[in-house]
Order: sequence, then structure tokens, then C-alpha cells
Amino acid sequence: MKHSLFPLCYGTALVLFTAYLALDTFVLRTAYQTDATQMNTAMFDTTEAEQTPTQAGTQAAHRHRSGGEAQAGAGSQSGSDPSVTETDGAQITVTEYEAYDTRIYVADVLLPSVQALKTAFAEDTYGRNITANTSEIAAAHDAVFAVNGDYYGAQERGIVIRNGVIYRDTPGTNDVLCIYADGTMQVVSPDACTAQELVDSGVWQAFSFGPGLLANGEITVTQDQEVGKAMASNPRTAIGQIDANHFVFVVSDGRTEESAGLSLYELAQFMQELGVTTAYNLDGGGSSTMYYNEEVINNPTTGGRIKERGVSDIVYIG
Repeated sequence: MKHSLFPLCYGTALVLFTAYLALDTFVLRTAYQTDATQMNTAMFDTTEAEQTPTQAGTQAAHRHRSGGEAQAGAGSQSGSDPSVTETDGAQITVTEYEAYDTRIYVADVLLPSVQALKTAFAEDTYGRNITANTSEIAAAHDAVFAVNGDYYGAQERGIVIRNGVIYRDTPGTNDVLCIYADGTMQVVSPDACTAQELVDSGVWQAFSFGPGLLANGEITVTQDQEVGKAMASNPRTAIGQIDANHFVFVVSDGRTEESAGLSLYELAQFMQELGVTTAYNLDGGGSSTMYYNEEVINNPTTGGRIKERGVSDIVYIG
């Protein structure tokens, strides 16, 4: 009896411990900070002070020229008639494409300042497994445009900087996307800097999902590279940059009869053809959602059905 009691107790304890880990990873909610809506805009005072009126005018003119070139490059692909929205000096042009047997949605965004590129948490709360649909978070913040973020709340590690505020300074293993106050973006190694060093250098937003897709216009992923154990063809969400304050957001459908989905390499190729120089992969799969003018315009897939999946954070304009 004693010989069988120990294995039984050990087995029961192991099952309970495994169940706890699973619940903690995927189910249990932990709120670390409620009303997480702060914005640290001090870095913009420095950036604007350092930029002379001549520099500002030159930069704006360059962004305008880059925008025209990007549209010309994108025109070589199979795209629909674009939809253009202007809000508070930001111009958002959304175009639908067909490539790689997949429907792809592209938002070309010109901003007067990257301060207009904001982020928000589900329920305005920073924590673990606190989620809401992208459209719900976007509507709560009067967003004109939004995509899902990096789903930081499903991970315990990875730097999290949102709207200039540090929420997590625990390096993970994934590439980190840094968006700076001067409107540029860069993909850095997860152990290159602390979160405080990044903020001190002017980082406005930092995401820890990845991987980086393009650097200096060159593809940085291999043809067989994938995120964890994800399938080779997936719905995807990515952010890219053409020039300072000129961003491109890409969301693809996938896992449906109409759309196969994209590999990371196909996503990188597609963004390269749009004229993007730096690009970064955000959370995909069932999370991939693009919200525009009060509606979801792509086809998010969750459990084999067309429906949104709750996420922990969004990137938005509005």
C-alpha cells in the first residue's frame, strides 16, 4: 500500500502543478496596475527643441515625397481603390491587396508627430491575461485606426514601454521594436539596453514579440523561420516604416478557404515591395485585427470562425 501511495500522491501533485501553470499562463487574471493610461511626453519637448524650423520643413517635404513613391510601388501589386481619412493632421490611406493567395490590408499612415501613434491596454489595466477585443479597446479610446499589439499579457518577460512609460523591464528572448520620439523605429536585441536606457534615449513605444522582418530595406528572416510552433501560413500583423513619421501597418487574413495566410518571409517580401525599410512582426493568428472608421475591416479567425479574439493591447491613432 505504501509503495503505491507515493506514486499516487506524486502524480496528483504533478497534475495539479501543471494545471496551475496552464491556468496562470492562459486563464488567471492578474492586475498589476489599473488606470494604466499615463503618458510620458517629456521626450517630445527635447526632440522638438533640437529640430529647427528648416529641418522640420525639410523632413515634412521628404515624408511627402516618400509617400508618393510608396504608393507608386504598391500600385504594381493587385490592390483595391484606397480609402483615405485625415484626422488631427494624420493621413491614413487603407488599401486591400491580394497576394500569396491571401487578402492583405495595408494602412499607409503619415503623422505630424509620432506622438499621435498611441497604445492602450485592455480595460486600461496593465496585467496578465486581461483582454478585450481590439475593436472594443479602440472604441473606448475614440480611435480612428487601430491594430492589435504584441499581446504582452501572455508573457512574463519582455520589455514593455507604452506611451513613454515603463511597465516591464525584464528582458526576454525576442527582438524588441523601439519607436522613437523623432518618428523613427529600430529593432534591437532584447539584452542591448534596459527599459530606462531606452526611454532615456527617446523611446516612445517598445514591443517584445517579433521577429524583426526588415532592416535597411533588407529581409532579416529566413524562408523557413516561424514564431514558436505556429503554422507556416498565418494571419499576420506587422508594422513598418518608410521614413520618419511615415508608417505602414499590414494585417493579413488566413486559415480560411479564401485566404491561406502568410509565412514570415512572405510578409517581409510583401512589405519590402511596399517600400518599407524597417519592419517588425506583432502578434498574429487569431489576434490579427485591423480597425478602421468604427469597424473591423479584416476577417479575424478564432477557433475556425470569423470573430475577434481578445488581446491585451492595441496600437492606435485617434
